[in-house]
Amino acid sequence: MNRHVRNLKPAASAADRNEKSEQELLALEAQYCSYGDTVHYSDPPKIFDRCEGSFLYDTDGRKFLDLQMWYSAVNFGYANTRLNDALKSQIDRLPQVASQYLHREKIELAATIAQDAEKKFGRKGRVHFNVGGAQAVEDSLKLVRNAKKGKSLMFAFEGGYHGRTLGASAITSSYRYRRRYGHFGERAQFVPFPYHFRGPKGMTKEEYGEECVKQFARLFESEYNGVWDPKASEAEYAAFYVEPIQGTGGYVIPPKNFFKGLKKVLDEHGILLVVDEIQMGFFRTGRLWSIEHFGVEPDVLVFGKALTNGLNPLSGIWAREELINPGVFPPGSTHSTFNSNPLGTAVALEAMKMMEEENYAETVPEKGAYFLKGLEDLKRRHKIVGDVDGLGLALRAEICEPHDSFTPSKALVDKMMDEGLKGDLEYKGRKYGLVLDIGGYYKNVITFAPSLEISYEEIDMAMALLDQLFTRAVKK
Repeated sequence: MNRHVRNLKPAASAADRNEKSEQELLALEAQYCSYGDTVHYSDPPKIFDRCEGSFLYDTDGRKFLDLQMWYSAVNFGYANTRLNDALKSQIDRLPQVASQYLHREKIELAATIAQDAEKKFGRKGRVHFNVGGAQAVEDSLKLVRNAKKGKSLMFAFEGGYHGRTLGASAITSSYRYRRRYGHFGERAQFVPFPYHFRGPKGMTKEEYGEECVKQFARLFESEYNGVWDPKASEAEYAAFYVEPIQGTGGYVIPPKNFFKGLKKVLDEHGILLVVDEIQMGFFRTGRLWSIEHFGVEPDVLVFGKALTNGLNPLSGIWAREELINPGVFPPGSTHSTFNSNPLGTAVALEAMKMMEEENYAETVPEKGAYFLKGLEDLKRRHKIVGDVDGLGLALRAEICEPHDSFTPSKALVDKMMDEGLKGDLEYKGRKYGLVLDIGGYYKNVITFAPSLEISYEEIDMAMALLDQLFTRAVKK
């Protein structure tokens, strides 16, 4: 049991609370809700009623083990007592204040993040807040374009995801997020990520990483490759946006040598490195920032999601002093009414204190290794599992056709999603559901982002439920 979570009494059913039935709610949703702000992964869509620790509960009280935790926004478990109490305390003291005024929690939170970055990256910097991850990406684009005298071209990765606002979707590799809306500014140039499982055969993971760096460096060998003016020693591109571990792309983990080689090329040509930690930050991989595993220093770092454990939207950017000091990025450069709201900053400050006090740097890698060992055992026993990998508690299982364990199988994954949400998988004589998230270039990768507080017994449960799910998917 999550030590920060209260033991909750069984909740009253919706009928007992005299609330609308699930069927009535779905009928209202079909008539009045925009579908543009959601994705229905099942038919009918699933409605959840409450949460605790690693579990969600539906309106009938059925228990679902959540292995994706709101896309890694709830790293510290649902209903985390310490963080919930921080929110309640702030509501009673200073729940609202306009962003043009200051409050203690904002200042202390910014200082905590900036001082940590200076210690780790050896660079003084500042922190700038917004509400959601995509909005922070937008702010970073302004920061970069300002620093690079209005240059609007960016590099980004194939498989990369940075959000769905107009600016963020321009550096997100999926055309479907841009197709209906056109462009404001330029689309990024997308560069291959070292996706070893689907890369050229005959190379080790490290060799493939080196090859990807060489192919990128080749763009600067001649002016005729379209990105570099050797006479002026100037690149047409302002920055390279990276996820150290690809999120929506399927939790693809690069070789350890890759980002050092990439950063060397960027530094040689005056291109900024912007690191998107929105999904992998806050100890998802066993470090505060996932880029720490790869031995390079970002120029700009974008964060969000788990900073408040999903309780109140808050995101932000950290950037080097020379890019963000008030002389070059003055007051009002970006603005949102809610950009450093005190409910968000209070929870985030408490979360940062909790991360400093708890030993996540040790427990997350240990739990991740145990989880990955379980996935490797499933891979040996199920031909549909083509690849498994993980760093900390960011893990993946690539689902493939059983005849070759390589051909992507979105159909099998879709079946698994439906079966998991039925709530009839068995473990130790009880029935459970399973909440999964799907990503990958072919939408065939189960991406695992369990609570960092998940117990070893809950990991054992996850493996038992996944075992049943894999078996069902092939039989049906």
